[in-house]
Amino acid sequence: MTVTNIDEAVAAGASQAAACALLGLDERTLQRWRARPDGVDLRRGPKTRPGNTLSTAEEAEVLALVTSKEFVGLSPHQLVAKLADMGIYLASEATIYRLLRRNRLLQHRDRTRPATRRRPREHVATGPNQVWAWDITFLPAGVRGMFWYLYSVIDVWSRKLVASVVHDVQSDDLAAELIDEACRRERVERGRLVLHSDNGAAMKGKTMLAKLEELGVVPSFSRPRVSDDNPFAEALFRTLKYRPSYPDKPFTTLDDARRWVATFVAWYNDDHQHSGIRFVTPSERHDGREADILAHRHRVYLAARERHPSRWARHTRDWTPITTVRLNPDHGVTEQSKSN
Repeated sequence: MTVTNIDEAVAAGASQAAACALLGLDERTLQRWRARPDGVDLRRGPKTRPGNTLSTAEEAEVLALVTSKEFVGLSPHQLVAKLADMGIYLASEATIYRLLRRNRLLQHRDRTRPATRRRPREHVATGPNQVWAWDITFLPAGVRGMFWYLYSVIDVWSRKLVASVVHDVQSDDLAAELIDEACRRERVERGRLVLHSDNGAAMKGKTMLAKLEELGVVPSFSRPRVSDDNPFAEALFRTLKYRPSYPDKPFTTLDDARRWVATFVAWYNDDHQHSGIRFVTPSERHDGREADILAHRHRVYLAARERHPSRWARHTRDWTPITTVRLNPDHGVTEQSKSN
């Protein structure tokens, strides 16, 4: 009968795991029953109630105690010791844990529970200057414990570095100047651009937020201490610091750091064929030259297949442009490659 009930539940759309859990049955037990020719339930459960089981009233007393104002912040580990000091014994630590688990109370029961933060909203880019991401990274200076600060803004859709600058301090004033200059150079329309960043002081400073409001740029922020929420900026900095030309020694002066970064930006935008955008350069994609380049590659491959058809099992390589890029995609949506 039990197997029949589970089969009916599964046929109605329930999962086997959920049906077994509802009946207090392990899936492995169900597998053993199905393996028997007769499919008989051989369980021989307890005939009597265990003598050490708490009564309903005793369980209610324990639950009232652990959720009381005095003890709500204590774990069962701490609670049993505190009660023993008071000359009280209600149940074992393991029993209290089982009661909490059964009543869905096995978590923080007071204001010490950690704050829950939702994933940032998904942002979808179908062209340049729709979604930008920015961040600040450290560049080692010549003095121990001292750093230069690289401010970088990347277009999520094209991967182009639309703005970058090196300063000796982190400042929301300097960040606001950089975004203002980038928006004017790229001729960004009001209400069309989302700017994503982490939660640093330079990102959420009053001057920066006022500038974004003035420009009509929508701010977006990562969760605190979650680098995965700003993957494009993080991938960019990894590419930068793993470049063969990245100095082994610190940048002696601010001008040294600025010169090296300018060289990197020129290489990254105009020479680096990016794996996440069909191996065109960010500038080619940003400026609209991508379609012709990829179409030419497609023709080359078609011609090669015509010359030697036996070398091609099926289709040629996919050279179609990537039209949509998602920042922090919703669950169930496939995100385009973010590698740099």
